[in-house]
Amino acid sequence: MEYIQFVLAPQMLNGLSFGVSVILMALGLTIIFGLLDVINMAHGEFYAIGAYTGFVLLGAGFSFWAVIALVPILMLPLGYAVQRFLVRRAFNSGDRHTLSLLLTLGLSMIVADLLRMGFGPNTVRPETPVKGGLELLGIFLPAYRATLIALGSAIIAAVYLLVYRTSLGAMIRAAAYDRNMAASLGVPVERVYSATFAFGVALAGLSGVLLSPVFSVFPTMGHDFLVLAFTVVIVGGLGSIKGAVLAGLLLTQIQAVSSLFISPVWSDPIVFGIMVLVLMLRPQGLFGKIGYA
Repeated sequence: MEYIQFVLAPQMLNGLSFGVSVILMALGLTIIFGLLDVINMAHGEFYAIGAYTGFVLLGAGFSFWAVIALVPILMLPLGYAVQRFLVRRAFNSGDRHTLSLLLTLGLSMIVADLLRMGFGPNTVRPETPVKGGLELLGIFLPAYRATLIALGSAIIAAVYLLVYRTSLGAMIRAAAYDRNMAASLGVPVERVYSATFAFGVALAGLSGVLLSPVFSVFPTMGHDFLVLAFTVVIVGGLGSIKGAVLAGLLLTQIQAVSSLFISPVWSDPIVFGIMVLVLMLRPQGLFGKIGYA
């Protein structure tokens, strides 16, 4: 019981706080793929831009709670512009998958270099906004991690309700299922595409703000995190919101618990091994795409 209370349970709760943030980023990836059929290799850099934007706003005197509200709003026009002037050109091409992948990969390299030029290579870390800790059933958890779990869960629930319980969500799913039919029924497909891409980018930026007090901020911070987010999306099913949530929780818990028994350097290979196994047994992932499931 003492091992569960003081070792296993805290580790699982830390894994849950990390999982919630990974899901926020993976949701942006899976929504963009499910609707636009575009693999956004620059998603990690949008995560980094969000983290740096939050760091700058905090330095300017804004409160952390104001930054949480402001960063997604500031990320929306950036995401809209990228989709409107870059991704849309690739999307209308005959070989859009390869072209969009190369385009967003090049964009990610450019953004990473710009962040390095603008902020330098050194790591910075915002001050933890919520001090102290909480004790729940004898289990201690840092207060900010508990806040991260609560706030992230609320955002995930709001995204799910938006996609599956609103008229806007119905338009998104209709455009994902059959863009031509949706357009014939009066759905502004191009606007839906741009708005959805911008929304996915805003989620990535928000994830960067939420995780920056935990993992610090540096120019290439999006690379490793993007790999884990892609793993979550692949295991859950490219384009599936439910799959991204379940896979994010499952994989981050496996990472957290396995690090108690083996060296932490093996946690990533274990997660990638699970991804390979899923691809072998169920290539489409756990669930289907937006508009199909």
